[in-house]
Amino acid sequence: MDPLTHALSGALLARAAARFPAQPQSERKVLPLRMQVMAGFAAAAFPDVDFALRLIDTLTYLNWHQGPTHSLILLPLWTCLLARLFSWFTSERYPWKLFALPVCLGIAIHIVGDLITSYGLMLFSPLSTERFSLPLVFVIDPWFSLIIIVGLVLSWRYPRQNIAAIAALAGLCSYCAFLWTLQQQAIGFATQHVQKHTISHAHISVLPQPLSPFHWKIIIQHGETYHLAEVNLRQSSNPAQNQTNWLLPKMAAAYRPVSENNWQIHQQFGDNPTNATRIREAWLNPAMTSFRAFAQFPLVERMDTSEQSECIWFYDLRFKFPKLPPSFRYGVCRENDHSGWQMSRQRGSFYID
Repeated sequence: MDPLTHALSGALLARAAARFPAQPQSERKVLPLRMQVMAGFAAAAFPDVDFALRLIDTLTYLNWHQGPTHSLILLPLWTCLLARLFSWFTSERYPWKLFALPVCLGIAIHIVGDLITSYGLMLFSPLSTERFSLPLVFVIDPWFSLIIIVGLVLSWRYPRQNIAAIAALAGLCSYCAFLWTLQQQAIGFATQHVQKHTISHAHISVLPQPLSPFHWKIIIQHGETYHLAEVNLRQSSNPAQNQTNWLLPKMAAAYRPVSENNWQIHQQFGDNPTNATRIREAWLNPAMTSFRAFAQFPLVERMDTSEQSECIWFYDLRFKFPKLPPSFRYGVCRENDHSGWQMSRQRGSFYID
């Protein structure tokens, strides 16, 4: 989920759980409302401090993003450290324990927010590096953000009541329940395809996509073969949408109605058996170890060959969107058949690439 939505969600949850002094003389026992909300806001932004790993290199960041800072095991540690830090920075030196609840809630809702995207996070780091994901929401979802913003605006309008923030949180839960029903529709569509074509040992994944909650990417993997469909669970065919020259409408038009049965078949190492052995050799080379750890649905993009060198490029199907080049493309290059492979990286459409 995008950093701003994370931070706003922390502010919303802290606002919903805000405590008010029972009497004016007891104010020192309760943080001022603005400080509770600010603590939730800042704490919910904190886990993405692992963005600093990009200073090492992008692949290190990709492999460790949503790692220790997103761990339930380490949540008490981060809560204690941030609460003490906020206490130290306040001019009136409020006890750090007063910050503990909004900080804990802010970090917790960040973890939940990333859990329902498709990237996957290390919930039990440092005990385990296994990633968990319940993909319901695309990383940028305007409807999700709008519900949070409305809740915060109404809470600001009624500062002595928590009901608006609580209602907004209920709205977020209802929206996620709606997305779950869409996810189940996508899974049902994939299951029908598996049964119709008798695909053995199939592994079905459905991933939320940009621009609409009705956009889903369906990946059916069996062995080294992917069956891929980009579907719109609501829309019927709209020919006019395909005639636009604007990027976003063209992207949206690529998600086709389920009735069109728009399946594509990709081979992980390409459709040319002559090159598959060389591509597999490149993929399994030690130089690609870090990218293999990152990629869940690796696919060869292309081979670049010349008299001087050869390069073989791969990407992850999770990060390929219609009308855009893949993000996070990595490959290996060598000067000739007798030299060793060296990892290389290609830039994509976004800064993070």
